[in-house]
Amino acid sequence: MHITRILAVRHGETPWNKDTRIQGHTDIPLSETGRWQAERLAQALRDEPIAAFYASDLGRAVETAQVSARHHGKPVTSHRGLRERAFGRFEGLTWAEIETHHPQDALAWRKRVPDFAPPGGESLLQLRERVVAAVDEIAARHPGELLMLVAHGGVLDILYRAATRLELQAPRTWDLTNTAVNRLLWSPEGLSLVGWADTGHLQDGALDESST
Repeated sequence: MHITRILAVRHGETPWNKDTRIQGHTDIPLSETGRWQAERLAQALRDEPIAAFYASDLGRAVETAQVSARHHGKPVTSHRGLRERAFGRFEGLTWAEIETHHPQDALAWRKRVPDFAPPGGESLLQLRERVVAAVDEIAARHPGELLMLVAHGGVLDILYRAATRLELQAPRTWDLTNTAVNRLLWSPEGLSLVGWADTGHLQDGALDESST
């Protein structure tokens, strides 16, 4: 059996993350904090034998991946299949604005109705199909190797559920922190979970000795 090891990472923070504004496919750049997180991530992974770097084609994911890729002297391959869920008319709105102006849609979203799609957006079922297909395609290219995939909160949520065999409507009890390190194994039979939400590199004092 050919196993592919995966480091799955959510991009660094953006201004819209801080404002709880829905990004979806809207291409929002990293904030100063997000760039700092990406640098800390790169330092934490500098000794990992990463064979290839992949990212969503949205700028916040590509920029995060490029910082780590430069430390390894490798390029970043962008893949549209790793994009965040498309949220249609919700993009640019805050959670509070959606609940105020679109209460029925907000309820379906909060309940994680699998086939609910915001107008112009994707359902959870469509997102899962797209993300799992993309990861299967990418991982199958690199049997026996370690990959880094930089994507988005919704994508990471799908990967966690796929690796733990949790349904789309199961309540989320796991973190989706910006630039946390999440470790997965892929085989032709699917994903399995190794470790999740390692944020040691973001803690005060982390990596200080190696950064001097």
